[in-house]
Amino acid sequence: MALEALRGDKTIQEIAAKHKVHPNQVSTWKRQAVDGLGEVFSNGTDRAQRDHLTEVRDLHAKIGELTVERDFLAGGLKRWAVKSARR
Repeated sequence: MALEALRGDKTIQEIAAKHKVHPNQVSTWKRQAVDGLGEVFSNGTDRAQRDHLTEVRDLHAKIGELTVERDFLAGGLKRWAVKSARR
């Protein structure tokens, strides 16, 4: 149905009536098809770039998490060393 709508031979209403669906659904499928066409014809670089950016973002988050954890543990170790020295 999306391909029929993209061809433009018939109106959205005609396609919807033919297949017994609501015209809004045909319009939605047409929009989704148009939005997805770029990815269909790309060589995968867009997806690879998105995956790379996602991985970098996740790694930065992990670095931040480990930094906070290290700083917390370093503070605890210093307090423990001060207490041990007083004994």
